[in-house]
Amino acid sequence: MMADIDRNRARGGKTVYGACVGILILETRFPRIPGDIGHAMTWPFPVLYKVVRGATAERVTTAKANDRSTGLLDAFLAAGAELVRDGADGITTSCGFLSIYQRELAEHCGVPVAASSLMQIPLVERLLPPGRRVGVLTFSAARLSPDHFLAAGAAPDTPVVGADNGREFYRVIEREETVLDIAAARADILAAGDELVARHPEVGAVVLECTNMVPFARALHQRLGLPVWDIYSFVTWFHAGLSPRGFPVQQEQ
Repeated sequence: MMADIDRNRARGGKTVYGACVGILILETRFPRIPGDIGHAMTWPFPVLYKVVRGATAERVTTAKANDRSTGLLDAFLAAGAELVRDGADGITTSCGFLSIYQRELAEHCGVPVAASSLMQIPLVERLLPPGRRVGVLTFSAARLSPDHFLAAGAAPDTPVVGADNGREFYRVIEREETVLDIAAARADILAAGDELVARHPEVGAVVLECTNMVPFARALHQRLGLPVWDIYSFVTWFHAGLSPRGFPVQQEQ
């Protein structure tokens, strides 16, 4: 007979229980709608948030790999360690540009880290038929560098288009505006998707670098007829490993 599971003993060592994913979130004031990583109702499981003070969208998207002079990396390391002390079993972040901090965060925090949606690119490309590639939609193509792709394990020549030229989405985030025209923001993301496949007809799937684009992922999929992966798909997969689903198993007689 299989050994009985002891259900009358609990283990401590944390402050908060039942939320194994910790999210390092930028200090921002723009609206975060359902689907956005910073909207708590996005997640089908509890999460822990830690705001990294001083980590604005502008500072994070212009940060350079291996540069500790600004104090930004150290702020993320300290916040990540605090999340682990509080109870997180794994860490993610609210900006895909933070792929450049993946190695340092994992080393410092001592738990699994999924710093950027861009880390999905190598896996997704393995799924595609020969000759097809992953294309990326990003907050800013001008700021997304080969270093960000290399840190995520992706090819530096990955096809990419930014939301820089849109009339709503980029402006609201960049300027920290407090009102978002959702329909106009959706139109910006769809236009960027159209540009991506027009410029790169070899694209067979899309990865969204920007965690604020997730609310529009379904509309983009319907528009392009292509699979779309984002931070939501990445973190739900991540969570499935940190807290595997249990299944009833009949005991041996």
